[in-house]
Amino acid sequence: MESHTSGTLVGTGTFRCVTCDYVVSLAAADTLPPCPSCGGEAFVRASLFTAANVPAPALPDASAADETRMAEVRAEIEAPGQYLIYEEGGELIVHELTREWTRIGRSLAADVRFDDPTVSRRHALVVRQPDGVRVLDDRSLNGVFVNGERIEWHPLRDGDELVVGRHRLAFVDVSALADTREHDALSPAESLVG
Repeated sequence: MESHTSGTLVGTGTFRCVTCDYVVSLAAADTLPPCPSCGGEAFVRASLFTAANVPAPALPDASAADETRMAEVRAEIEAPGQYLIYEEGGELIVHELTREWTRIGRSLAADVRFDDPTVSRRHALVVRQPDGVRVLDDRSLNGVFVNGERIEWHPLRDGDELVVGRHRLAFVDVSALADTREHDALSPAESLVG
């Protein structure tokens, strides 16, 4: 099998890193990036019929500055609801979850769109229902990770970290924060009664 190491590849498709089996999806004009997982440079065409053990992407740990910025954004959210917070172009984006289904992917139809070959066109779905919020892997090649574990579907709780390709998203549930703040503000006697 021919190994590709650089340049623009002819045609669209998926390519697997020969070192760690991480998969990237490319359009015709995309340039082959270094592997987001291991930094490898050699790729082969991936087959839909072979199951690869896809590792969690090796993302740098969130710095103290990132955590401070996240706390500031959290404090600025005033309306109750659920939100996805992620960084794009050096700024934090706050996406309020207002519909039952929120699509995350590379497709132009995605509600949260990442133009990145490590993200599948239809990568993940966030589903809001009366019994809670869940994230579903929408048949992505690289998988969806919640708090470092690959999932098929997973209920989301305030503070959970989602990884889609090489992008981190934080799930924030402001109603849960408001309930916690309200409970913390009660005196010990009131908290026993309430």
